[in-house]
Amino acid sequence: MAITSANQLELLQTAEAVAREKMIDPGLVIEAMEESLARAAKSRYGAEMDIRVSIDRKTGRATFTRVRTVVEDEELENYQAEFTVEQAKQYMDDPKVGDVYTEEVPPVEMGRIAAQSAKQVILQKVREAERDRQFEEFKDRAGTIINGQVKREEYGNVIVDVGAGEAILRRNEKFGRESYRPNDRIRCFVKDVRRETRGPQIFLSRTAPEFMAELFKMEVPEIYDGIIEIKAVARDPGSRAKIAVISYDNSIDPVGACVGMRGSRVQAVVNELQGEKIDIIPWNEDTPTFLVNALQPAEVSKVVLDEDAERIEVVVPDEQLSLAIGRRGQNVRLASQLTGLDIDIMTEAEESERRQKEFAERTQLFMDTLDLDEFFAQLLVAEGFTNLEEVAYVEQDELLVIDGVDEGTAEELQARARDFIDEQNRKAIERAQELGVQDSLFSFEGLTPQMIQALAEDGVLSLEDFATCADWELAGGWTSQNGERVKDDGVLEPFGISLEEAQTLVMTARVMLGWVDLADLEADAEEGEEGEAVDGEEVTDALTGEAGA
Repeated sequence: MAITSANQLELLQTAEAVAREKMIDPGLVIEAMEESLARAAKSRYGAEMDIRVSIDRKTGRATFTRVRTVVEDEELENYQAEFTVEQAKQYMDDPKVGDVYTEEVPPVEMGRIAAQSAKQVILQKVREAERDRQFEEFKDRAGTIINGQVKREEYGNVIVDVGAGEAILRRNEKFGRESYRPNDRIRCFVKDVRRETRGPQIFLSRTAPEFMAELFKMEVPEIYDGIIEIKAVARDPGSRAKIAVISYDNSIDPVGACVGMRGSRVQAVVNELQGEKIDIIPWNEDTPTFLVNALQPAEVSKVVLDEDAERIEVVVPDEQLSLAIGRRGQNVRLASQLTGLDIDIMTEAEESERRQKEFAERTQLFMDTLDLDEFFAQLLVAEGFTNLEEVAYVEQDELLVIDGVDEGTAEELQARARDFIDEQNRKAIERAQELGVQDSLFSFEGLTPQMIQALAEDGVLSLEDFATCADWELAGGWTSQNGERVKDDGVLEPFGISLEEAQTLVMTARVMLGWVDLADLEADAEEGEEGEAVDGEEVTDALTGEAGA
């Protein structure tokens, strides 16, 4: 068929009808028509020709033009779409390379096959435009709550009609006991929106912690206005949840505002979450205090925080242990998620037993190494001394505060401690020499003889070997395996070396060996780059002997 004046306006009407139905720009439909007509024209005039079609947006008239580009003689490849400067002079005045010459060609008759091909092109373009529109509409709604209507359920996954498209609620993103029928209304959290070949994929969730936070934002005006902030959420979907809130207005109680008059606000959230019990907890920047709140309703006697290991020990009365742990460990698990720390819970009896064990071990250490009787060794431990180095190198005044210790006794204690340490150092050096430790490691500042012995027993015999070590291999660390934190023991961890100290020692060794340029290291440190870069001043101090072991 030819595009006659009778159906020119019909093109525009068709384009507008399709655009309204698919809710896309009519111009995109017309562009698809232009491309389909151009493809049909190429099949008539030749595939190598550059045929373009332009449809007037007012009259619907389609204009077919042939385009040819002026190129260099040696670049001429397509004789139907390109020509040289000499050839172009027949059609153009003073042609130059890159100029374009267009001429109108007669419209083509579209046969059945060409018409079908044009239809496929138009449909494809319309589908692409529709997908782009859907993605643009939903990409900014990620992280918000959306209302939809259940269409069907496939293998446990719920397909939801969200107006301009379909979304999927996977079986692991809904409560186990939830079931839906077609046409049921459903409220979900838009977890992710992805652009894929088959169209935008919208993934919903009802188990995400963010879903609860958004529900509270809808029910509590103070959260929406920013007066109250939700700092953390931990959920056991469908069973129990903990939410930590803080108020930036001293006159507003964050917990009371979230609960509402007679519990109306929190009850609205509970109803949406199928009866999930919610503990609302006041946020506190002090981690131990916040943890005490998070473990409610259990009472906490004592909290010991280990920031380096990101672990925390909680001591509770014996009768509160089961309440603190919760059914199947639920209470302590949620508290751990809320604080981001691993929590060890022990009773007061267990903690007392451990303290007594540590007291006995330290008492025995001083009895064996300093040749003291049990009573005197216990006095040292009671004053807070934990190792020989503290006794040997502490200020003498700190020893004189112990009952029964005069200057002579203090000097004798420190002399015995230093003699024992010197003997231990001598034995460590001899053992390290037997294992083949090189002088470069012995002369390296920051390592004690016992450290060098431990390194030698681990196969580190030279400064080069030491420089290849990672900081966590020396100081130890924590890794995550199958969702659980696993302890990695460090070679120098028994000597109390921190990760930062290990990092500084390793980088100092690398600078001494010329593996790393000190100027580059300082520049990296100033830029705050991550990785193994450390403070250049610390390395400089270590190289000049100003940094302590």
